[in-house]
Amino acid sequence: MRRNGGNALNVVIIVVSLLLAVVFLATGLSKAAGGNVANKQATRLGIPMNAYRGIGFAEIAAAVGLVLGLWWRPVGIVAAAVLVAITVGATVVHRRIGDPPKASIPVLILGVLALLDFILLVS
Repeated sequence: MRRNGGNALNVVIIVVSLLLAVVFLATGLSKAAGGNVANKQATRLGIPMNAYRGIGFAEIAAAVGLVLGLWWRPVGIVAAAVLVAITVGATVVHRRIGDPPKASIPVLILGVLALLDFILLVS
């Protein structure tokens, strides 16, 4: 964590990291479990189920990395970068399959939060 007067910034990092960790742990577990909902979503998105499950495992790892990154910053930086990449990819896939732009808003918000977390962790 940041030293000398960075308390407010530390609070922002903690809140954003934990929020992202909770969201991506939940979505990652759903994808990794590979149930009916995950199968339907993978099919709709045109992603092979094994790849979709792999994305889920990456989301779980990144969620854990964000939490660990609160103590060991390099892990948090990598985890935030992974989530930025995942959200960019998700946005591209949603646009590619013709989803309306408003369908990408949640993933865009998460991507912006992941980018913010990355920037704050690096600085």
